[in-house]
Amino acid sequence: MSQPVSGKKLSALSPAEAWGLLQAQPEAVLVDIRSTMEYLFVGHPVGALHLPWIEAPDWNPNPDFAAQVKRILLGGLPHPPSGAGVPVILICRSGRRSQEAGHRLLESGLEQVYYVRGGFEGDLDEQRHRSVINGWRHANLPWEQC
Repeated sequence: MSQPVSGKKLSALSPAEAWGLLQAQPEAVLVDIRSTMEYLFVGHPVGALHLPWIEAPDWNPNPDFAAQVKRILLGGLPHPPSGAGVPVILICRSGRRSQEAGHRLLESGLEQVYYVRGGFEGDLDEQRHRSVINGWRHANLPWEQC
């Protein structure tokens, strides 16, 4: 699923791997890129920052997304001395939007960009239900709801 972008790769993490990275590297940032309604009413990972990739009413990709993520990273977060940058982990409903947004971040010059495979709710099962096959909630990782 990872595609090279200017020599960089977008890497997939399972929900457990994403949680582990967040615990091991406190400077890492988890960005929930779902719409505001999804973030508020479906729930979201505890500690996730919310920055929609697409939003109502037009549902077009946010043209300022990469610049907004970079502003978040400049908000006092320490940068590793290697210059590799702060790890950015993207999460959406199932992982598809996160891949698209992740490629935008790589194109903008960020180096450590990951997406959560299965997203927050996971893939649909045979009955078209989510959160039963995979995803952040299925993995019983910390989440909250408004």
